Amino acid sequence: MIGKDLSFKDFDALKDYLKDEIITTQEVADLLGCSRQNIKQLVDHNTLVPVKITGRDRLFLKSEVNEYKTARASK
Repeated sequence: MIGKDLSFKDFDALKDYLKDEIITTQEVADLLGCSRQNIKQLVDHNTLVPVKITGRDRLFLKSEVNEYKTARASK
């Protein structure tokens, strides 16, 4: 994902991208098959880096989580 040029034809295209690409801590936990606490530990160790931290949640790029999942599976 790093270095990927993104351009959108209009604001709705951007919103659709964000809707599909931004996922919550719970969605990450579901995708990886682990607990929210485990996700917190991955964040604390900079293994996963959220794009935004809100009051009590973290938001991640789905593509980065999938890259981590693929890398973890190949070990």
